[in-house]
Amino acid sequence: MMKPASGPTASSLVMGKGSRVATHIHLVRHGHHSLLSGMLCGRMPGVQLDELGCRQMAAVAEVISQIGPIALQSSPQRRALQSAGIVAARCGLAVEVVSAFDEIDMGAWTGVEFSRLALDKDWQRWNEKRGSSQPPGGESMIALQTRVVAHIEQLRALGGPIVVVSHAEPIRAAVLHYLQWSLDDFHSVAIDPASVSTISLEGSRGRVARLNGEVSA
Repeated sequence: MMKPASGPTASSLVMGKGSRVATHIHLVRHGHHSLLSGMLCGRMPGVQLDELGCRQMAAVAEVISQIGPIALQSSPQRRALQSAGIVAARCGLAVEVVSAFDEIDMGAWTGVEFSRLALDKDWQRWNEKRGSSQPPGGESMIALQTRVVAHIEQLRALGGPIVVVSHAEPIRAAVLHYLQWSLDDFHSVAIDPASVSTISLEGSRGRVARLNGEVSA
């Protein structure tokens, strides 16, 4: 079942199907996993969906199948590939792995519990000034946004609805760009597990057509 207030319906997502005017990029965050609220996983290997995450992605796949996507892409991280695989099985598509939508590199913070990070002054700065700070040994939000937006812009030529399965920070970076908001406004953009956010590309323009649409498992 869909949440009517914020969730994408099959009929609303289908706006990209067969469109001759705009290309619609549906950005899907991977489903829930057991470390989600306790640890900063980043690119830590082996993080995979739990039972809830699999149910969430099955519900997402059902909705996505009704829009007839022409391409399905995924971050190389295991939890994203699992999520994309569930969508692929329902839609009859192959999964293309794209490094441009990989999780942000959190450097020395990778695999650290949030309770420990809370005491780190650099972590506090990262969460206050996202546009001008950087994880130690990791990737800046500006660098992340640059690679993500460059990839989205390359998708203009494909036409039709395209699904990309990724993570909160890459999706948030894309949304902030097309909203024309500062990276320091990241707190204003929620990207929940198994949510769908849509970027519509028309001509030389791009806009956020949907933000953090939820699909209930």
